[in-house]
Amino acid sequence: MIKNMMAVVLAAGKGSRINARNINKVMYPLAGKPMIGYTIDLLNNVGLEKILLVVGFKKDSIIKYFGKKLIYVDQRRRLGTAHALKCALKEIPLKTKNIFVCYSDDTAFYPSGVIKRLLKYHLLNKKDLSILTVVKKNPFGLGRIIRDEKGKLKGIIEEKSTTATQKKIKEINTGCYCFKVEFIKKYLRLIKKDPIKKEYYLTDIVSLAIKKNKKVGSLKVSKGEYFQGINTKDQLKKAESLMKTRVY
Repeated sequence: MIKNMMAVVLAAGKGSRINARNINKVMYPLAGKPMIGYTIDLLNNVGLEKILLVVGFKKDSIIKYFGKKLIYVDQRRRLGTAHALKCALKEIPLKTKNIFVCYSDDTAFYPSGVIKRLLKYHLLNKKDLSILTVVKKNPFGLGRIIRDEKGKLKGIIEEKSTTATQKKIKEINTGCYCFKVEFIKKYLRLIKKDPIKKEYYLTDIVSLAIKKNKKVGSLKVSKGEYFQGINTKDQLKKAESLMKTRVY
């Protein structure tokens, strides 16, 4: 168990692209187990035994499956990922110094060693914020990692906002973050609402932290197959096939 650290899993979304109706999207099965089940197993395997789950849409389907194993926070108004984390922070114990934050629909394929490396990097370097990135052959639809000419992290830009040059970037944001609790409690509230979507996006915390001269770092993984976004029925079928043949 990692001392004074806990995990926050964001699982409140509706999953509109996959057309989830009777259950939350993260309860769709992959090789006989709900996709979120792999995420929870992963977190336990890396030593994150205290897990807080942010729920919302069809939350009963998740709570019924896990029962009292997890802590639950209800995001009653779904105003984006930054708002979801804001809901979770209210339930973080005072003794908790760092949190690991991830989504529940694209973390099923990570080996525990990758997450352990991120946690070790974050803690040993005493970062305020650390993110996990991967290199994808086809990064279409994913947030790109922006770096300066020296390779220093500058921010994350979503697909819809990329220039023609930025679209060629293969390094993407996985949605896996480590935060110092002191840092995220102070700066999360500074994220502004997206003028188009009317939501608060957690990705904005990276550029915000850099502007505030906070200690920000990243761990890049070359194996893009570790990240598998599952947002459509076709992606679900692909993930199902990959899970059945996974060897790590």
